[in-house]
Amino acid sequence: MAAMPTPHELYEVFLRVARLASFTAAARSLGYTQSAVSRQIQVLEDEWGTPLFDRLPRGVRLTEAGRILLPHAEAVGERLRTARAELDALRTVGAGRLRIGAFSTADAALLPRALAAFRTRHPAVAVTRTEGPSAKHLALLAAGDLDLAVVADTSGRPPQGCTPHHLLDERMYVALPCGHRLAGRADVRLAELADEEWIAGGTRPEDTLMRSALEGGFHPRTGFVAADWIAKQGFVAAGLGVTLIPALAASSARPDLALVPLHPDDTPRRQVYAATARGGVPSPAALAFLALLKEAAHGLAS
Repeated sequence: MAAMPTPHELYEVFLRVARLASFTAAARSLGYTQSAVSRQIQVLEDEWGTPLFDRLPRGVRLTEAGRILLPHAEAVGERLRTARAELDALRTVGAGRLRIGAFSTADAALLPRALAAFRTRHPAVAVTRTEGPSAKHLALLAAGDLDLAVVADTSGRPPQGCTPHHLLDERMYVALPCGHRLAGRADVRLAELADEEWIAGGTRPEDTLMRSALEGGFHPRTGFVAADWIAKQGFVAAGLGVTLIPALAASSARPDLALVPLHPDDTPRRQVYAATARGGVPSPAALAFLALLKEAAHGLAS
């Protein structure tokens, strides 16, 4: 059984017959049989409940109903051609949009590298970005308000409620005042920092970068709480305590801080993921950006 013609095909046949005033000529120009053209015109006439062409001894002529339908069919054809062009551009990442979100330290190096490469390769895609904690972006992703989010996790498990794509595992540095007794060391153990006051990112250490250190038995003594990244560094530079700096943010740290790597046996774990909506099909732009994020993450990890 032959497949039913699409609305686009029906109106294309209608317009060709109207222009050539002949079923035979329209069939020849479209590569159809005359009977196929006749059937498709009959489908349209049945749909509209009225003849669209007068059948003449030689050729056909639009009826009054056909003349009324003609400009609408032309408009439909133009809209469908435009839609096809836009969908083709979407498939080739030559148009469309990309909505992304990322936590703050990913914005220091990882996201800018990937965005710069994406803009060079796909300049016609409109990119919008949000910033904030990972929980916020996972909620936006689940609500359909983001196409992709760069999120971090310290639990040792991939983030839930999304499709996670692992990017990298971050090493950690301790940020110290430049004159600190441990500044300049090749690495430092957490036990050597037991008496230090810590500048914490929140009132609950288990919700911060210190989570896995707590699980290992280390309990930091919190001096001040500063959620803002710049504020944390300012407190350390003023000698008010020490703090952890993840590798993604190390290149943007203040020059008046000393960054010392934590010993590998003590390093708190933080995994960085790109997250896409669970159960959804990522757009071509999101897939292209994901590939560039992976390239950027590999370069930073190396």
